[in-house]
Amino acid sequence: MAMLQRLRTRNFIPPADAGVSPLCVTGLSVAYHRQLALRDVSWAAPTGGLVAVVGPNGAGKSTFLKAVLGLVPALAGTVEVYGRPLAQQRGLIGYVPQRESVDWDFPVNALDVVTMGRYGMIGWGRRITGAHKRAGMAALDRVGMADYARRQIGQLSGGQQQRVFLARALAQEARLYFMDEPLAGVDAATEQTILAVLRELEAEGRTVICVHHDLQTVAATFDHVLMLNRTLVAAGPVATTLTDANLRLAYGQRASGLSLLS
Repeated sequence: MAMLQRLRTRNFIPPADAGVSPLCVTGLSVAYHRQLALRDVSWAAPTGGLVAVVGPNGAGKSTFLKAVLGLVPALAGTVEVYGRPLAQQRGLIGYVPQRESVDWDFPVNALDVVTMGRYGMIGWGRRITGAHKRAGMAALDRVGMADYARRQIGQLSGGQQQRVFLARALAQEARLYFMDEPLAGVDAATEQTILAVLRELEAEGRTVICVHHDLQTVAATFDHVLMLNRTLVAAGPVATTLTDANLRLAYGQRASGLSLLS
């Protein structure tokens, strides 16, 4: 009975008109080797839409995602997902890490990787049912990788690997997605596939927060932007936030020559 009660209290999504942010970060600070990587970041994500996290190298963009997800310890701050503590809402979150952070020699095939995204529903140590495998295949099909389901993950190209990890996140059936440079170093076909999936997620009312490195494509791809340089520089709709003044605050002299909104 207690277990059923805990399950009922997890993964809470408030009504759409309740005005509760999918992600609310307050006073988040992170340090590596006694040096601050992020300082006192507070931000509330919009409900639905695509958010680009931008800033210069070393600005703490990936650290922000990992700290929000609890993958690195925070010095201070709180994280709420749909108005509740992160620990109670993990089932609502999907995550696509940087390719460089993954051990591609691990002896699993593409479908195995994708069904790992279902473990929150399956439960650790329980048998993966046919229904979960079918959900995994549907996610692979959505990213154009169904024909590679039995291929060992290390035998795939970089773009194919990225598609598989996107499929794993899709298999989680999340409401809030975090993606760490999903478009970095991929081929043109994979980029178009990923962009199409992002737009589908947006149309479904989901919120997607992406670390993104190419300022020239922010306006064409994203609705909102979060600008970091170890602290919050600016945040809001792309049209009003990705300005010359804010870019100079974030990038300093490196902002000169950057292509901005037309």
